[in-house]
Amino acid sequence: MDTPLWRGSGLRFTGFGHYYPRTHVRNEATEEVAGNAVDAAVIGRIEVRGRHVAEEDETVPEMARLAAADALADAGLEPGDIDLLILSNWTDRQFVPEHAPTAARLLGADRALAFDVCGACTGFVHGTQLAAALLKTTPHWTNALVVGADRFSRRVRPGSKGGLIVGDAAGAAVLTRGEPDPAGRGLVDSLLISDGDGAGTVTVLPPNGWIKSDPKLVDIAVGAHETVAGTLLPRSGVKMADVDWVVPHPGTGPMHSRIREQLEIPEDRFVTNFEERGNTGSASIPIVLSEMAKDGRLRPGQLVLTPTVGSGWFYGGLLFHA
Repeated sequence: MDTPLWRGSGLRFTGFGHYYPRTHVRNEATEEVAGNAVDAAVIGRIEVRGRHVAEEDETVPEMARLAAADALADAGLEPGDIDLLILSNWTDRQFVPEHAPTAARLLGADRALAFDVCGACTGFVHGTQLAAALLKTTPHWTNALVVGADRFSRRVRPGSKGGLIVGDAAGAAVLTRGEPDPAGRGLVDSLLISDGDGAGTVTVLPPNGWIKSDPKLVDIAVGAHETVAGTLLPRSGVKMADVDWVVPHPGTGPMHSRIREQLEIPEDRFVTNFEERGNTGSASIPIVLSEMAKDGRLRPGQLVLTPTVGSGWFYGGLLFHA
């Protein structure tokens, strides 16, 4: 019988942080962008009221630094305490150098091993699962920073309906290895699945580098979320009713509605900031966790599920006690 990967491991999130670019754009005249049949199926009506757009100096490493510094402050740690920094980014990929070493230098985390991962919007889950594995197998490591930083506004066709529902931002979390918590707090399980048959579900290809979605994206995403919940919850011995918060990657409005309905998630336990911030890619989940921690909604001991999907095709999630 499958068992949860991290229960009793002593791994737990000890801090969250986020950063929003300076420029906040309000959606005022959304009715002027009619869209096409794919937009109607995937996006539906525009539910996003505002989104952030990064200026040229708000690079991926710089946004990552600011979110990471916020998470370190929340954890009560200094940059020198970090052994590992994993940065998830898909919107600004380049040949070399990777963004993570630059982010670590800007942060002052000089002794941390830093590298990039992708996985598109599943990047935070990918980074956390990898950080958990490395912390468990490297005895002299204690603290890891997992950061998602994306400039999604650069990956949509200018003037398109999709441009109204995406934003730029960075989110970060500190994952710490210690003794198992007597109260049961900590990382319980994680899951990441890749499916090459779904590689065409969402694409961003040369020469323009603009995102393109399959009209069946919502159906595919809902099925993936069912698999994630149907794997993580049973093997951890819990039910959806036991979960205090479901914090998904915010894709689109129709996707959220279908996921809540299909998985029978109470609306007051399903948390995104989609309406005010848009889809912020791999930064979305740690940003919401950071906002919830700061405003007191996320309390010690609460059980959190973070399902997500991403181009590749990837899908997965985390299950943890705050």
